[in-house]
Amino acid sequence: MYMTRMELDRSRRATILALAFPNKLHGAIESSFSGERQRRLWRIDELNGKCYLLVVSEAKPDFSAAAAQFAPTPDCWETREYGTFLQRITVGSHWHFRLSANPTISHSREGEKRGKVYAHVTAEQQKNWLMQRAAKSGFRLKEDYEVVKRDTLTFYKGADRKRVTLGVCEYEGWLEVTDADLMRAALTNGIGRGKAYGLGLLTIAQRI
Repeated sequence: MYMTRMELDRSRRATILALAFPNKLHGAIESSFSGERQRRLWRIDELNGKCYLLVVSEAKPDFSAAAAQFAPTPDCWETREYGTFLQRITVGSHWHFRLSANPTISHSREGEKRGKVYAHVTAEQQKNWLMQRAAKSGFRLKEDYEVVKRDTLTFYKGADRKRVTLGVCEYEGWLEVTDADLMRAALTNGIGRGKAYGLGLLTIAQRI
């Protein structure tokens, strides 16, 4: 596994469009890998006044073309090996986490095979959504975890300009690992819906 980070230049028109239409950024990410097209986890991060694209993948990418479109300079990206870090995760260890997700609930009517998906809209609903998924993802949330950002992302995709609306929720706080294998799966496979649009990527840091 690999983790790649690329600084984004928000003054560039291509970057502005990519941030407004995440399907465009998704396409640029997938074009950075050779072989069969797959869905990689990614996220937009804000850090110290700068904007970054973060990508987790099973293969090592070449972000040269993406950097030419979106970065301040061609070398504003780096890829690091992620597998060694994942192996450091142990039961009982504590980490600071960040997650951008699309918290939803599905309701189905009698006779329907697939339920209709609704977004959770209140902070309490959104916090409960993550709490319900924590155990299945191999961790226990500490009491001080918070919803630090809430937003609605609306854009159009495809030739028919299909409208896509996603509730975006950013979580931060501390967690304790309860199952190391499930935790690694959550870090590499993501949590929740909207993964093609920069949602679902969980990251951890600052082990104590």
